[in-house]
Amino acid sequence: MSQILDEQLKKRSKEERELWAMRHTAEHVLHTAMQNLYPSLKKAMGPATDEGFYFDFDLDGKISEENFPKIGNEMQRLIDANYPMVQKVISPKEARELFKHNPYKLEWVNDIEKRGEKVSVFSMGNVDTDLCSGPHVASTGRIKAFKLLSVAGAYWHGDEKNKMLTRIYGTCFPSQKELDEYLARREEAKNRDHRKIGRELGLFAFSDLIGAGLPMLTPKGTTIRRILERFIVDEELKRGYLHVMTPPLAKVDLYRASGHYPYYKETMYPPMKVDEDELILRPMTCPHHFMLYKSQPRSWRELPIRFAELASQFRYEKSGELSGLMRVRMFTLADAHIITQPEKAKDEIKAVLDLIDFVNNRFGMVKGADYRYRLSLGDRKETKKYYKDDASWDHAEDVLRQVLKEAEAPFYEAPNEAAFYGPKIDVQVKNVAGHEETAFTVQYDFVMPKRFELKYVAPDGTLKEPVVIHRSSIGAFERTMAFLIEKYAGAFPVWLAPVQLVVIPIAERHSETAQKAAGYLKEHGIRVEVDDKSEPMGAKIRNATLQKVPFMGIIGDKEMSGGVIAVRTRKGEDLKTMSLENFLSLLHDQLEHLL
Repeated sequence: MSQILDEQLKKRSKEERELWAMRHTAEHVLHTAMQNLYPSLKKAMGPATDEGFYFDFDLDGKISEENFPKIGNEMQRLIDANYPMVQKVISPKEARELFKHNPYKLEWVNDIEKRGEKVSVFSMGNVDTDLCSGPHVASTGRIKAFKLLSVAGAYWHGDEKNKMLTRIYGTCFPSQKELDEYLARREEAKNRDHRKIGRELGLFAFSDLIGAGLPMLTPKGTTIRRILERFIVDEELKRGYLHVMTPPLAKVDLYRASGHYPYYKETMYPPMKVDEDELILRPMTCPHHFMLYKSQPRSWRELPIRFAELASQFRYEKSGELSGLMRVRMFTLADAHIITQPEKAKDEIKAVLDLIDFVNNRFGMVKGADYRYRLSLGDRKETKKYYKDDASWDHAEDVLRQVLKEAEAPFYEAPNEAAFYGPKIDVQVKNVAGHEETAFTVQYDFVMPKRFELKYVAPDGTLKEPVVIHRSSIGAFERTMAFLIEKYAGAFPVWLAPVQLVVIPIAERHSETAQKAAGYLKEHGIRVEVDDKSEPMGAKIRNATLQKVPFMGIIGDKEMSGGVIAVRTRKGEDLKTMSLENFLSLLHDQLEHLL
């Protein structure tokens, strides 16, 4: 683990490495402060992170954020004491003696010895010594602005079978200004949390009886989902994709043939014995598409074949990793597999990136600012993880690199991040908190055609082997919905809003006119509701505003007699009265510019 971390840190800037070292030292200050305040606890582990640091403790009793002032004061005392951070390499035997009363540390020592690595410890002056390989700042006094953030439960090694530990999160920055800016971003991210907004807007729900990680979409949530589905399917059809449907389960033998079963076995659901077969819920769609390709002979004249599918897939996520729509146990991917001649792969990959740019632009994202590309490479030495074919790896990586350069795309390279069957381009999207997450992938596959014996008849009549390009145009719909909820804070652009207009009759006598107006607009494709509850108009406007509906159409005596509606926006802008025809024109011609 320490060797991997060292390699990762080498790729970072000097400022990033210094910040990491400061946070790593702050983590030591945290667990030393906890040891001083709660002498009976046992320290488990905790690293620095890109956001700050955390540490896991095994202690009796409960810690809450109410304890943070006391813990923070003790941390500040240790910082002010300016204890030096001193490294020492010791033998496994010495380490076992040093940590003989701590089973968590003894486990780490055994793991370190098995890996053949040296046992490194760091001492904070004479007040604490802990297993650690660094890096750290020279002394605790180098730690500047810090803050404890939250406390949570965490299983040892993330395994539900192990003991639940107490995890404390914190962060630190070189200045108070940077810390304050981070805390403001964090608060904004909390306000935009899709789980909170989804509940407030009634977009999705969960049931313990159905199971964790299995969301149900309400009518409004389903409307958003259908809009996204129609949008991407229509666009893919325009670009030459052939939409297909394949079963969401298959024989285990299919995944043994693809090689996925040994790689993904721990994240797949258990096989089901059906008659004489073992069936399993699919974790990916590619083998199904390969069998569809093989269902008949293929000629070079047909290629490239672009099979696309809105494919439900199933992967086991640990309960502690589930998060709203972002991490679920069943998801639907806008999946596709392009089977083509090797010489056409480059053009196909360019076309895929163009499609992804189109989708991101529709979502209001700017390339280079809101998203960039990661060229995920393989490691020729990792023969257990990656298919052994150096020449094919070199060629595939070079093709992807050329595409990114020719497209003048903002990208960086990441070793050891490839799929086992080939390198890939990951589209890294910034979420509302400014963190990068992989939203889309484009993978160059030279392995599966061999495993499944995919062939096409070349112009000279011989059988040739194609390559496969795996890609997702819009990602998993669940995760994309979560991202869009947070991006727009629930105030969706009009094209995506589940309800585009709420018609509000001022009094009961206006309800019939409101219903007729809504019916007319529905006939013209507008998503409209009528709020005819027995409430004051102000309450109805407030409710529509809280539901973040783009437009409200108010009908009173004047509007009823004139055959018009008074239109206002969710931002409070009064657009005056207009006919239904003019409102339709406004939606069709000007809406995206206004909102």
